[in-house]
Amino acid sequence: MLRALSRVAIVIATVAAPFAAQAALPEGERAIHLQRADGSHLTIGTVDFEPIDEQKSRFSIEIDHSQFRDHFLSMKEFKCVDGDAEIHCHVAYPYPMPDVVTEDDLRWLEHALLFFYKRPDEFGARLRNGLYYQLESVDGRLQGTPQAIDLDLISAPPEDTATPPFVEAERIEIDPTERAFIGLTIE
Repeated sequence: MLRALSRVAIVIATVAAPFAAQAALPEGERAIHLQRADGSHLTIGTVDFEPIDEQKSRFSIEIDHSQFRDHFLSMKEFKCVDGDAEIHCHVAYPYPMPDVVTEDDLRWLEHALLFFYKRPDEFGARLRNGLYYQLESVDGRLQGTPQAIDLDLISAPPEDTATPPFVEAERIEIDPTERAFIGLTIE
């Protein structure tokens, strides 16, 4: 009897393994939060994941503009949130992108959630102070760790529009506690 049960358990585990791998791919509507150092967060919108097949999902982001203030910086309007002694402004990726993610490749979603920061007393947009949230799946949610980037890199269209331009070599690890928002989560 014990042997029969263990065989059944092995068969179930073998059959269920592909489905477990699929579960790691985001699905449905999830909230986007900017995390503060004190543990609180600000919900800035939602992202909806729609499976294309077992390996890909299409995403669409809806930013909640009621959480942002309009700032006219460097002759352009930006949607910004106030942090502790810092303004955090969303920068919409300015070129067409596929809006597709896989379990192992979240780069287009990361490019849809670009920000820059500046002090309230600084004049103009500080695009060289860009923030890129590198996402990873942690306990059923996506956790973004901020990295420094120069958003001036996307002031002109990339040569290859099918590949996300901010490769790892253009991102610099930073101490997240130096920013008003120490992370970004999607859950």
